[in-house]
Amino acid sequence: MSKPAFWKNAKRYYDLKSFWRNRFGCRVYKLPIDAGFTCPNRDGTVATGGCIYCDGRGSRLRQAGPLPSVTEQIRQGREYYRKHRHAGKFIAYFQTFTNTYGPIDLLRQLYDEALAEEDMIGLSVGTRPDCIPDDVIRLLENNTKQFHVWLELGLQSIHNKTLQVINRGHAAEVFLDAVQRASGKNIHICTHIIVGLPGETREDIIETARVLATLPVHGIKIHALLALKGTRMGDLYGQGKITLMEKDDYVQTVCDILEILPTEMVIQRLTADGYRDIFLAPPWAVNKMDVLNAIDGELDKRDTYQGIYYHRKGD
Repeated sequence: MSKPAFWKNAKRYYDLKSFWRNRFGCRVYKLPIDAGFTCPNRDGTVATGGCIYCDGRGSRLRQAGPLPSVTEQIRQGREYYRKHRHAGKFIAYFQTFTNTYGPIDLLRQLYDEALAEEDMIGLSVGTRPDCIPDDVIRLLENNTKQFHVWLELGLQSIHNKTLQVINRGHAAEVFLDAVQRASGKNIHICTHIIVGLPGETREDIIETARVLATLPVHGIKIHALLALKGTRMGDLYGQGKITLMEKDDYVQTVCDILEILPTEMVIQRLTADGYRDIFLAPPWAVNKMDVLNAIDGELDKRDTYQGIYYHRKGD
């Protein structure tokens, strides 16, 4: 058994760059957008304070002052990627906070504004699984008639005990319901998970991956747990009440995850780095490229790849 030929890459996993190239035949880049949304886990609708790892500041644009329009943000991003990355096409990525948390007419207006821009071939919307009612799913589905659409759902862990510890504000069952309601509608679903959450063992983390491997999920983002100033996680770390993963443990766990995921699942991210001005720990996470190289090196050492231990239902 060898890695799938359809990846058409030199990696041991199906990265997003390869997926874009295979699907669209050119370099595709996601343009991050801050459309001014907040979060129900911060404004009191669900809870206050947000998840314990979130600093709540939003994008750098938001920190700098009044937000430029969606159109202006796209045009600035497009100019940069055309000049420095030779980009061909773009995906409008509504990234900051909960980008389906608003009236449906406002969502339609913002998404339409983004998709009307030149060389825009798709939409990616980051949100929480408790903020995608059926009318939002219908709106996204309608956009799939002309555009490539991703729905990015923050899960972090499949274990309710962990979700309570991190003040997530919803249960895993809410995520499972959201995935089922959005599936079968030509919407690509990407799930975010965090490796190293308080109280979780490696087996707990692997169980989250095992569950995702059974679902109609098309992509995944894997994040390292970070301690940042101004967050409850940062406070706990400063007080010595939590410890964070060592680099080798993180690399080993990520490789374990990759081995059990379906070969067609797109790996959109393998680690995360925080804002340098509020970053506390772990120190190894600052060097994102070093972490990615370590993951590549471990996969080489194992002579393994994404999906090698994945088993479809009925196999």
